[in-house]
Amino acid sequence: MNEGFDRFSGTSDYVASDSLKHAVNVALALERPLLVRGEPGTGKTLLAESIAKALSLPIIRWHVKSTTKAQDGLYVHDTVQRLHDSRFGDGDVRDVKRYIKLGPLGRALSSDERVVLLIDEIDKADVEFPNDLLLELDAMRFHVQETGEEIVALLRPMVLITSNNEKELPDAFLRRCVFHYIEFPSRELMRQIVRVHHPDLEERVLDQCLEVFYGLRETPRLRKKPSTSELIDWIAALRRSGVDLKRVGGGIPFLGTLLKTEQDQALFVQ
Repeated sequence: MNEGFDRFSGTSDYVASDSLKHAVNVALALERPLLVRGEPGTGKTLLAESIAKALSLPIIRWHVKSTTKAQDGLYVHDTVQRLHDSRFGDGDVRDVKRYIKLGPLGRALSSDERVVLLIDEIDKADVEFPNDLLLELDAMRFHVQETGEEIVALLRPMVLITSNNEKELPDAFLRRCVFHYIEFPSRELMRQIVRVHHPDLEERVLDQCLEVFYGLRETPRLRKKPSTSELIDWIAALRRSGVDLKRVGGGIPFLGTLLKTEQDQALFVQ
């Protein structure tokens, strides 16, 4: 393991559990991608920003969609712009390099400084997407066919990959990653997280909000449990509207901030 790597210990605005900090540091030491799973709203995406902030590194974000292809992350050949230039005489269309546009992974590998690369929600893409990334993530280099150029990373980026577990990821891909599942925060850890966003909230008010929040999460037949980010938003809505937080309980105000389906809300609306 690399003894000289920078260590991650969280930031002032991101409270990480000891197990999560350990997983980040193992990935940094092994120079392996860190694959993070967990409920939506548990801070997977924000973790990348926290790592970048803690290590003073720039961040490159690759938000994956259902139509995303691995090639998009490396580069695209802008044939439309090239055709436009050939018709209207704008620039030398023989210079193919002008029309090569690097994607997020391509920019991370070609950067002259170390970066954090976030590959967000990898399980949204086609099932072959993770396997199509294996070679580049392993070798930290890629070939631009149109120009014959090979781009090789000078400094291996810190790669953070998030997944909501919508699809199973291939074993070959999983073998190359350090894996961590972000458990939903305990009440004590949640108390610390809320304090980051609402530092002046009275202790008994925080207790009451947590009681309501965890009570909702433990409700049988709830389709979508409220997340950490929704708790923080709910408290903000209560404070900004002037609701007496000491009376929060029955007839929960701003229920739509916490529960996002009509079926779930119907369980609490009398």
